[in-house]
Amino acid sequence: MNKIAFMAIASLAIAACGTTGTNNVKALQDSTIKIHDEIMPQIAHFDRDAVKIDSILNSLKTLKAAKADLDTTATRKDLSILKANLESATDHMMDWMKGYNPDSTDVKYFEIELQKVADMKKIFDEVSKESQEKLKNF
Repeated sequence: MNKIAFMAIASLAIAACGTTGTNNVKALQDSTIKIHDEIMPQIAHFDRDAVKIDSILNSLKTLKAAKADLDTTATRKDLSILKANLESATDHMMDWMKGYNPDSTDVKYFEIELQKVADMKKIFDEVSKESQEKLKNF
């Protein structure tokens, strides 16, 4: 996934050399929104996972009774960290969206924004993987 984001940025940079400023801004803006649109649906999954975590944490006693070898202290810690990571990724996206200026005509602005969403995609992918791994047994 990281290679895809890098390749998209690199190809845009190469393509930008032969385009006018307006076309370059449009290409960068389109790429930025494309990455945003890829990761935005994950927020709904993150919200569902956060609700699932709350449910698990509230029923640890019951889970312990059914599964005697469950380390409830470690489970509580792992799931609390996961929930914080899910919320942090979501908050990061919301903050980015609030600050995003689609009306800018500055090429440098869109280069920076493209890098921001590419970095955010990495975070979302990592948190998604972490969530799948930690919640697979619940």
